[in-house]
Amino acid sequence: MFTPTPSLARALRRLALTTKQAGKDYYKGTGTGSMGRHTKFGGYTIDWSKVRTYVVPDLADFHLKPFVAENIDKPAKDHEFAGSLTGKMYLDAWKRQGDAI
Repeated sequence: MFTPTPSLARALRRLALTTKQAGKDYYKGTGTGSMGRHTKFGGYTIDWSKVRTYVVPDLADFHLKPFVAENIDKPAKDHEFAGSLTGKMYLDAWKRQGDAI
């Protein structure tokens, strides 16, 4: 195994410690901070002064176009039922189409 040169080793010691280099108890977090506080009953109260807000510019004379052209047709629905798919409907489709699902 190779060892780094002494000057490189000193430079590595000055770098910030990462979670991969430290032990199991070294937790850095994500740097996001809290948006509120925990209550004594197990809930969470949001402090609205800590919540980030983003200022959206006026889009009245906005000249950029969307990524998708406006003349593209919407895709057709691939199912002919209303509501959610039930287990019986899935099994019926599986029997009709075989293992192609």
